[in-house]
Amino acid sequence: MKIIIDDKIPYIKGALDGVAEVVYMPGSKTTPELVKDADALITRTRTICNEHLLAGSSVKFIATATIGYDHIDTEFCDRAGIAWTNAPGCNAKSVEQYIAAALFTWAGRTRKKLSELTIGVVGVGNVGSKVARFSEIMGMKVLLNDPPRERLEGGNQFVSLEVIRKQADIITFHVPLNMSGEDATFHLVDRDFLAGLGRKPLLINSCRGEVTDSLAVIDAIKTNALSGFIADCWEDEPDINLELLDLCTIATPHIAGYSRDGKANGTLMSVQAVSRFFGLGLDSWQPSGVEMPENTLVELDGSGRDEEAVIAEAVLATYNIEADDRALRNSPARFEKLRGDYPVRREFTSFTITPVNVPDSTINKLRQIGFNIKSHDS
Repeated sequence: MKIIIDDKIPYIKGALDGVAEVVYMPGSKTTPELVKDADALITRTRTICNEHLLAGSSVKFIATATIGYDHIDTEFCDRAGIAWTNAPGCNAKSVEQYIAAALFTWAGRTRKKLSELTIGVVGVGNVGSKVARFSEIMGMKVLLNDPPRERLEGGNQFVSLEVIRKQADIITFHVPLNMSGEDATFHLVDRDFLAGLGRKPLLINSCRGEVTDSLAVIDAIKTNALSGFIADCWEDEPDINLELLDLCTIATPHIAGYSRDGKANGTLMSVQAVSRFFGLGLDSWQPSGVEMPENTLVELDGSGRDEEAVIAEAVLATYNIEADDRALRNSPARFEKLRGDYPVRREFTSFTITPVNVPDSTINKLRQIGFNIKSHDS
């Protein structure tokens, strides 16, 4: 059998070479001619898997090593008998880390206390639920909006988008891109949405660029309807709106989920899915060689500092979001290269904290966030 693999997918080289003919190819060069005699594709969001690419091919299975799958024409695949899968939750902890770093960076700049603020989480799936849990650990009031889950589960844990628009100081979006239907999210943040805000909130988009109407957000920032906008995802990537870039509080090149852990998880889920589908005997395959940062030890001194400042230092020691912001602002034309050459970032569980004069209650919160804790005596 023949498998076409996007050559930017990490840790996958050699995984399937012993059981199939494998062709590693840039997503942009994955053409109808190339996939015509392929049995499977392992891909990313940059390869549009539609009728143009797949019609008349022998492709039977597509695995995307990403949470999002709006690059796959699922209706065509269903009609053509092509099975597909994504990697739900693979980088959820990475996006949680990104949001945590973004919140602490913004709070530090504005001298706000997160524990005094209300956050609205729109979309409470694998990612949104982790962001909500982190926010609760930090003592924030958390409002959840997820119409599909609300219809399925009922209860009173969810609120309307209108409540979030009126009451939230921060609104963060973690929804898939749905172009139509009851749960359409294309331009969910449009002029009408922005006209009904109650508290001049900070908006964060780390899901899909098209969830926000760029021109409407630009106007909202200029008229002070928003206190800020943090963008990791953009309309028309990689040709992003430079005026919006200039106005953003924090701007990054679609890398919120780019921890090495998240990438390795996406690769693992894709390889195992292909193995299960074709019976290749690699159902328990694990990636190897996942890089670690130079320093995974964080010494925290809590003397004379409040809890939020201590936790902020720990979070920002794992990820310097301002470095990603500077890189994009300095060279927006390098959007894709900044993604392709993204430096090593590991999630909270890769870091060990040595606390000095840190209260047990704060240490407990650091553990809940995912850090390992080591005492001076151990």
